[in-house]
Amino acid sequence: MGLTNLNSTHLSSAKITAAQDAIAALESAIAEITINLSAEDRKRYGSINEQNKLFVNKVNDYNQSQPNLSSPEVDWDEFNRDHSSRNNMETMISRLESVITRLNNAKTLHDYDNYQSALVDYSFTTYKTGTSATGFEDKYKDLKQFFVKNSTSTAPPAEKK
Repeated sequence: MGLTNLNSTHLSSAKITAAQDAIAALESAIAEITINLSAEDRKRYGSINEQNKLFVNKVNDYNQSQPNLSSPEVDWDEFNRDHSSRNNMETMISRLESVITRLNNAKTLHDYDNYQSALVDYSFTTYKTGTSATGFEDKYKDLKQFFVKNSTSTAPPAEKK
């Protein structure tokens, strides 16, 4: 028999509520800085690549260590606030991506468990349909639509006739 019940750990209602409240609090905390860029804006502004990050960091280092070498035409207070904000956001994004990865991993195992159990139920339904048990024929016909035989679908367990 294949592996089943790969993830039998479930969050309590209180923990689900706490997580949803934390997400709502995060959304509220960052609301003032969230900007919805259009596809054109994203293309225009792009994202800073690793080489350019190194360049910006080096300019920042010079400004911090030898401010007399910095251009007077740059608003250095705003530059420093931008630099600090981007570093804070990068850290938050990294942490959130880690949370998302862990949630996706847990969800994948729950999905697998559900699918395997559904296959077992389908096999049982197929068996019961063969015994003429009441109600199973309609259920079988309704579920059978998910197993249309073609080269890209997963075939159901062997039907007993």
